[in-house]
Amino acid sequence: MKLNGTALLVRIYFGESDHWHGRPLYQAIVEFLRERHFAGATVLRGMEGFGAKAHLHTTRILRLSEDLPVVVEIIDEESKLRAILPELDAMVGDGLITCERVEVFAHRSGTAEEPVQG
Repeated sequence: MKLNGTALLVRIYFGESDHWHGRPLYQAIVEFLRERHFAGATVLRGMEGFGAKAHLHTTRILRLSEDLPVVVEIIDEESKLRAILPELDAMVGDGLITCERVEVFAHRSGTAEEPVQG
């Protein structure tokens, strides 16, 4: 699948200790998206952050946290992503889900041509 032009970016913020049916939530979300043939997803682990309860989660040695912030980013066609937002919302307990329109400049995978080196 190739993406061109306007797409939707969904970001899901939650804690690393969050689970869905006995598995880490980020793994469950990525698998859910792969099964439905989405263009891709990226999981980012934060070094520090806080959420609605203002509880600080950090990697600093003196305040080591076992519940660091996690962000899952998904970019795909807007209609396709909006259709699954209720399912993603059901998976995320405490957290935040945001949506924004983005312009896709390039989306490539496994191209046959090698880049020109100069």
